[in-house]
This record gives sequence, C-alpha cells and structure tokens, in this order.
Amino acid sequence: RGALDGFPAARGAAGPDHLPARIMAARRHATLVFSRHGESEWNVANKFTGWVDVDLSAKGVGEAKTAGELVKEAGLKFDVCYSSYLKRAIKTCNLALEASDQLFVPMHKTWRLNERMYGGLTGLDKKETVVKHGAEQVQVWRRSFDLPPPDIDEGSPYHPKLESKYKGLAPEDIPKTESLKTVIERVMPYWEQEIKSQLRAGKTVFVAAHGNSIRAIVKYIENIPDDVIPGLEIPTGTPLVYELDADLNPIASDLAVAPLKFGRYLGDIEKIKAAAEAVKNQTKVN
Repeated sequence: RGALDGFPAARGAAGPDHLPARIMAARRHATLVFSRHGESEWNVANKFTGWVDVDLSAKGVGEAKTAGELVKEAGLKFDVCYSSYLKRAIKTCNLALEASDQLFVPMHKTWRLNERMYGGLTGLDKKETVVKHGAEQVQVWRRSFDLPPPDIDEGSPYHPKLESKYKGLAPEDIPKTESLKTVIERVMPYWEQEIKSQLRAGKTVFVAAHGNSIRAIVKYIENIPDDVIPGLEIPTGTPLVYELDADLNPIASDLAVAPLKFGRYLGDIEKIKAAAEAVKNQTKVN
C-alpha cells in the first residue's frame, strides 16, 4: 500500500499491539531514533528553506538540547548517528549528543538526508506566496505527494550548485525542485545501503535530519499511504523512537500518535501535538 516502485512495502508490526513491555523488550533487536532539526532562522521568518543552509534560531538551539536531555532520560545509548549536509541538522545532532553525554558517537553526513528542495519557492515568504498564488496552489506545492513546485531559477543565489559542499555531486544529482516522492527516491538508497545495515546488526541509530527526509523513511517503516504521508507533521527538535525486531519490523507502541502506529515521541504529548499544528498552519493567511 503506497510503496514506491523499487522499494518493498514495510511488513508492519510483528505482533499484537497490547504486548506487555517485558515481551516487547525481549523482541526488540534494534532502535531507531529520529529528530527533525531544531527551529531554524528561516522557520522563524516563515520562508521556504529547503537546501539553503540557514542556522538554528536561539529557540532551535534550546530544542536540540532538550531533545538530548529527553534521550538521556529515556536511557537511549547511540551507536551511530546520521545527518544531512545542512548545519541546522548537524548542529541539532551535536547539541543532542552533547546534552545526552554522547558526543563521542560517530556521525555520518550525507546530502541524501537533506531537506526537500523547494525549487522556485526557495527563499519566499510562505504567507506572501499564498497571497500571490492562492492557498490551494501553495498547499499542493507543500503537501502533495508527487507535484513539485516550479524549478529554481538557474541564476538564483540559493541554487545549490553554487555551494562547495556539493562539488562532488554529479549535476543530475543536484535537484532543481522536488516533491515528497522524489525526496523518497533520493533518501531510500541511503537507508537501504547504510542505515539498515546498522539496524540489522542490532545497533541503536540516531538520525538528525529534516521534516521531509524523515517522512520518507517513516513512510516506509509505517507503510503510510501516499495520500496520507504528506500530512504527517513532524515537530522540530522532538525525538521519535522506533523499536524494531530482528526482521526490522516495527514494534507497535501504545504511545504512537496517529497516523503513526509504531513510532513514539519523547516529551509532553500535548505540546508535541500543538507544535505539529503550528507547522501545519505556517501558510494560513488571516
């Protein structure tokens, strides 16, 4: 259901939802923890960011540290970490590791975990874009599964081809725009080749990345349909924990918030829901 060509659908939970915690612990083989980066400066400015390498806001720094404190409270010990090429995710990873006293854990960076490339919307104010193009069109660009925004202009100062961090990429690997579908096509080879091998080995893995690159993997793990996954709002700086069995099937959690069935957020669930709603409302014009 909703699986992309070339990627197998996740097999779902490996048993009843109501298993006692001690049985779930016995079945747990590996743990995967996601955190979207803390609030960025362009989150504050309400701009489409994508591959632009903006920094964390002061609030975002605090969110990243809090994520690490929640990880420490939960007793999670990481074996390996993954992040994107973008400083807001890299700093979130480092700050969370520092707050959980795990800065020694190795971190691997990859462009494949970058945020979605927003094409011609990059750098635009989200509400002004709604006024110009209409709420319906902007919603399609933001939250459709396979309809990308217009390409970024070749002369745009935000074009990633201008950045030295991508000098090793083939020109065809530098996107001019992306939909969630093409983000998934970018992210999943790295998931299959790198991250899954660590999980098969029983490791505890931390992925500090972005809303859409995290959505890509969560879609696979949870087997979320194409028409539902774009609406999954992932709050900034909030750890999302998956426990997996030896076949890497996710183990169901009573603490999962719909549409999730297996992943559980660490922290105050009402605050998490409110933060997700705030993300959803970023393009609302009064």
